[in-house]
Amino acid sequence: MHEALGLDGFNRLSDRAAMHALFECCSSSIWARRVAVGRPFDSAEALLERADSELAELSETEIDRALDGHPRIGASVTAGSSSQREQAAVSAADQGVKDALATGNRTYEEKFGHVYLVCATGRPATELLAILTERLDNDRETERRVMRTELAKINRIRLTRMLTERTEQ
Repeated sequence: MHEALGLDGFNRLSDRAAMHALFECCSSSIWARRVAVGRPFDSAEALLERADSELAELSETEIDRALDGHPRIGASVTAGSSSQREQAAVSAADQGVKDALATGNRTYEEKFGHVYLVCATGRPATELLAILTERLDNDRETERRVMRTELAKINRIRLTRMLTERTEQ
């Protein structure tokens, strides 16, 4: 993950490197390209606003591509990945909660046709399970809106981390 770049560092990246850094935040090449084209950004907030704006304009097909970069809540994830960090509390959950999440994930995917996406950062597994259970009552259109909102939250967290955190290596 491209972390601790700072805004100036991000603005100085080559177009290809900037798109790669953005793609690590959101698995939509169209979104990454459209956000990168907005450089240079004069503030982190300007970058976040551009990211939100471009996400809102993505087609449903491209949103599905963005979802491809997100593993199931509670699934095994690559060590050191953003998803591992974001789902850290799930790994500490008891097996019953993990099993209920796995069952809920399957039910959700059968109903909505895509992975259950929720901003998991700082949330315990029991809360993520409760949110999943509640969202199963949504109709497809409502759930797509909720999922886009969650994706925007995740993108903002990852973009902020890209600009501010230290890389552990």
